[in-house]
Amino acid sequence: MKKLITLFALAFFFSCNSKPKTKIEYYHLKFSKNSLDYRITPKHKFDKDGLMFSDQGAWFAYSFSDSTGIDGFSGPFLMTQQNGVWSSTSLANLKLKDNKNSSFLNFSSTKTNNFNSHLEEIQKNDKIELKKELVFISGHTALQRFTITNNSIESLTIHPSFGANLFEVFSEVTHNDNQVTFNSNKSSAKGVIQFLNEDISTMSDSLFYNSHLETSFLKPNESKSFVISQSFIFPEYSWEDEQKLIASIDFDSVLSARKSEKNAQLKSLIENRKPQFQDSIYAQVLAKAQLTLQNNWRIPAGEISHEGLFPSYHYVWFNGFWSWDSWKHSVGLSYYDLPLAKEQIKLMFKFQNEDGFVADCVYRDTTIEAHNYRDTKPPLSAWAVAKIYEKDNDIAFVKYMYPKLKKYHYWWYNKRDHDKDGVCEYGSTDGSLVAAKWESGMDNAIRFDNSKILKNSEGAYSLDQESVDLNAYLYAEKLFLSELAKALQNEDSKTYLKEAETLKQNIQTQFYDEEDGWFYDTTLDGNTFIKGEGSEGWTTLWANAATKKQAEQVKNRMMNPEKFFTKVPFQTMSADHEKFDPLKGYWRGPNWLDQAYFGIKGLRNYGYIEDADKATIQLLKGANGILEKGKAIRENYHPLTGKGLHAHNFSWSAAHIIMMLQND
Repeated sequence: MKKLITLFALAFFFSCNSKPKTKIEYYHLKFSKNSLDYRITPKHKFDKDGLMFSDQGAWFAYSFSDSTGIDGFSGPFLMTQQNGVWSSTSLANLKLKDNKNSSFLNFSSTKTNNFNSHLEEIQKNDKIELKKELVFISGHTALQRFTITNNSIESLTIHPSFGANLFEVFSEVTHNDNQVTFNSNKSSAKGVIQFLNEDISTMSDSLFYNSHLETSFLKPNESKSFVISQSFIFPEYSWEDEQKLIASIDFDSVLSARKSEKNAQLKSLIENRKPQFQDSIYAQVLAKAQLTLQNNWRIPAGEISHEGLFPSYHYVWFNGFWSWDSWKHSVGLSYYDLPLAKEQIKLMFKFQNEDGFVADCVYRDTTIEAHNYRDTKPPLSAWAVAKIYEKDNDIAFVKYMYPKLKKYHYWWYNKRDHDKDGVCEYGSTDGSLVAAKWESGMDNAIRFDNSKILKNSEGAYSLDQESVDLNAYLYAEKLFLSELAKALQNEDSKTYLKEAETLKQNIQTQFYDEEDGWFYDTTLDGNTFIKGEGSEGWTTLWANAATKKQAEQVKNRMMNPEKFFTKVPFQTMSADHEKFDPLKGYWRGPNWLDQAYFGIKGLRNYGYIEDADKATIQLLKGANGILEKGKAIRENYHPLTGKGLHAHNFSWSAAHIIMMLQND
């Protein structure tokens, strides 16, 4: 609602202020220019060969067409149904003809630019220039403006029309007055194209529509603009209110609002860089990271009652919301968008059980995929809330979250401590071994190769091993909970500190191998190490749970090129291990940027600043495409070659790039 009010205010300002305006440079927005390559003409409705641009939490997205004969933005790509389908190659494909029925749209040059705020494309031939612009007005509607300029020396008569050949995604296409409506039996969202301030005549069926606009006459150097709104709106929102919003503002007011908004967000990130990362290349990668998160942002719909971020819209099974992803996204967001950071956390805690358990992952539409209550994820939520509180001291948010965080924290001790020794295990609610591995977040890590499942109580099962990273996270959570309780003037603060001290001693003695200089998981009795150096070993440094001597030994192994200091350093397991296989092992060798960040932050915690800086630079330069214009930030990377692996446009990778470069 706050964003809506702001947009109305900006619309009023830009439409009513008739005095000459000083040109705004949007200095920080410039760093986002063309940071991702959005060129794709989808060959079929499930085509994922390109990237898509969205904003304002919309469940639909666009690209630039890379084909001749398509003179509109590609898409939209609809995340409103079937885990993502293209509506058309272009749902508003412009056709311009003269009185002889000849096309004006054979262009000799095309130039595209995209920013975090909008898309724009300019095409030219010897007679006309066509400028296309796209900006999101809200989470339901994008505006497109087509500006035609007569570059010839004679007057032109143009007959404009918009149309599309549709993929098989809509069950019904209807038209009325100046709009075309699209409905699908696979989604409750309604699609509407409106031709603003234009009289049209339309023909349509379920696979086609064509709308003819009034003939226009252009003198030399004269321009004519057509503005179209494209909306995809769920029934829990008011279409009537959205229509009023569309009617109340013009294109330039929306574009100015978006530019100002993105410039302010990028200013927050770029001006808060660590002093050693002041080169412009790091400003550009921060802009790409922000855009990556923006493309995955979704407003509430269906089962989801708060805004949040997908891990990746680009991968078919990531169109949902995961718990530890959410905590990580929130920390990254906290540096430039605190309201969204808070919403992301609230989203997952709407799926908290009475006993404190928080679901692993949840979805808008459970007819496509059910929520996963078989396991949760590592406890990082108090970290996220504490980092947010550091930024704005919003005690009301802390007060709202604290009882939920406390209940979640102690759930681990009630349901995941098989032998009741104060040291927890990963597990599952359904007794399955696979869900217990998922609960670690490191699904097929080698430390779980020989794990077995044990029953604690009804609906509560543990692995037969105690994990160092889990208990390091719980140690850190106790410290963060202590800070939050102190802010609330709650006596729990002292209890957490006492518990943390006991747990720290257990971590330092049970999980640390003096001979190897590394932290490992152990058997349930704590007497046997489960060998295989993995990224879980430096989680103790991130949590500040290791002694200085232990941290030094771990650091030495981290900085060893034969082990972890690879081309893309601090991958999930040591490169000299016999089971190291980044191409076949999801958590058996690839570099996940969250784990790399925990390692880098761990080094900083213990004063190894030069090593941390060296690792950060080597990682960002070594991971293919991160510092390049156009290429997406990936789910993970091959540590030896730098090749990007698995999903494109991955949120937690982007969030941790932000964390690596920001002043704490």
